Amino acid sequence: MRRVLTGLFMTLAGAVGAQQAADAVAPEAASVGAFQSLSPEIAQALAVKAAGKSVEADSWMVVAANPHAVKAGADILAAGGTAADALVAVQVMLGLVEPQSSGLGGGAFLIWYDAHTGALTTFDGRETAPLAVTPRLFQDAAGAPLKFFDAVVGGRSVGTPGTPALLAEVHARYGTQNWANLLAPARELAGAGFPVSPRLAQLVAEDAERLASSETTAAYFLPEGRPIAAGETLVNLPYAQTLDVLATQGVAAFYAGDLARSIVATVQGAKGNPGVLSEVDLAVYRVKERPAVCASYRAHEVCGMGPPSSGAIAVGQTLVLLEGFDLSAGPDDVTVRRLIGDASRLAFADRGRYVADSDYVPVPVAGLLDTEYLSERAELLAGDDALPEVTAGAPEFDHALNWTDDEAIELPSTSHISIVDSFGNVASMTTTIENGFGSRLMVGGFLLNNELTDFSFRSHKDGVPIANRVEPGKRPRSSMAPTIVMKDGAPVIVAGSPGGSRIIGYTAQSIIAMIDWGMDPQAAAALPHAINRFGTYDLEEGTSAANLADTLGAIGYETKAAALTSGLHLIAIGDGLRGGADPRREGIALGE
Repeated sequence: MRRVLTGLFMTLAGAVGAQQAADAVAPEAASVGAFQSLSPEIAQALAVKAAGKSVEADSWMVVAANPHAVKAGADILAAGGTAADALVAVQVMLGLVEPQSSGLGGGAFLIWYDAHTGALTTFDGRETAPLAVTPRLFQDAAGAPLKFFDAVVGGRSVGTPGTPALLAEVHARYGTQNWANLLAPARELAGAGFPVSPRLAQLVAEDAERLASSETTAAYFLPEGRPIAAGETLVNLPYAQTLDVLATQGVAAFYAGDLARSIVATVQGAKGNPGVLSEVDLAVYRVKERPAVCASYRAHEVCGMGPPSSGAIAVGQTLVLLEGFDLSAGPDDVTVRRLIGDASRLAFADRGRYVADSDYVPVPVAGLLDTEYLSERAELLAGDDALPEVTAGAPEFDHALNWTDDEAIELPSTSHISIVDSFGNVASMTTTIENGFGSRLMVGGFLLNNELTDFSFRSHKDGVPIANRVEPGKRPRSSMAPTIVMKDGAPVIVAGSPGGSRIIGYTAQSIIAMIDWGMDPQAAAALPHAINRFGTYDLEEGTSAANLADTLGAIGYETKAAALTSGLHLIAIGDGLRGGADPRREGIALGE
């Protein structure tokens, strides 16, 4: 029987975490009710989450953003499948029930721990720029950058999707179950229909005007001209047909043939804002395996995705900068928040100047994470007040570094999946179509990404090139930070979150919460957010973090109350497994 009850053990710091969790955004009561009927195990997991407790298990665990997706993955793991098998089932289900955040039309980054070899590796399933793009892709006739949503909505923003190829690659490497069987739960639910969740209904209503820009998209999300409502049954026959094709013909059918031609026609035929994606772009797409990027923090190795993601570098820099400081006073201490906030600002300054697709520009990864370099940068944190100004540093590198700061916009969306299987394999995957509902173009029952708007809209600034400028075939810089924390050669924490460029702060805070403050995964996921990227301190409205506004203001920060809707999905590995799902979204943890 799947076990979701928590144990009795709780440290003093964990008790503090439970109080912090009580202050955080409460689970949506309507969402809890919407999923209770799925199974007794799901109902119990929802109740455990609502109580602010971590789920416990002995053998395997999956944490994802929607109970339908968690159940699909749990069924695979319970039947003896691997984390790779479960990842396929979870992702294709998320593409159905949480279409605004990820799906076949997007991209993903995965960090994988292989229990058999003890090795960590990462897979880059990031979208690529079409070969026909030019530096003026997101500029008007006068060379000025387009407004963000003028660039997003339509075909111009669509990059070559990478998620299907990543799923196929990882399944081929590490999966044991039949590919078609992994797609079956989502295929069946798409044909039968599923109840619209409160979260999906709300997001559709808020974005109705942009969703109406495409006839196909409007017909699905705005039937008869009105937004779908919570509790209504939503059927997606085109998605079921797409999964049928992938089940029988494999993922090759996504990148060539009728489906590929439909994707290209949709992008190039987008009214008012066509794109340049071609069949050649789809045909030449490849997933790239890359070495994990790791940083040391308090006897742990924090490992994740390197370029084209800035996630592992920025999370790693933030933590290494904090290594020499005592954070034990906890998240409500103004000095602790000053240290974390300014360490994050220093990391973001380096990120903005140096990080891009390393296949196109040299990125000083080793220099940015060099302990001597970061020790010198950490001296800036020694004062009592907010840093008045933060600029990029000068890491050691064997190339000339003539880059200027990036201005790319990266708005919140995305989804994260954390899995540990019964064999000890670990998967941490962050997956996205970028902005909520992506480009608002739909084909084959799934939304196409707007990932190209993660590039800088400018190619140069004051005559100096921007590393993250758009180029043919290039992968846009990301903040996605799927993370596996190692200790003594074994994984101890699985972490990651959606949230645009705030992903870095969400993920770093969750690691600090678990390592420095002794919080269990659920308390760490629920912890109120205080995020500083560029100088202004974003404080999560309606939580204890917002109470820091006056004390942070007194030491020199501008503050802003904001809805910081993370989607942290955490697993602690030790004496058994403990999992936590962010109360701000609909996800749960489930294990056995």
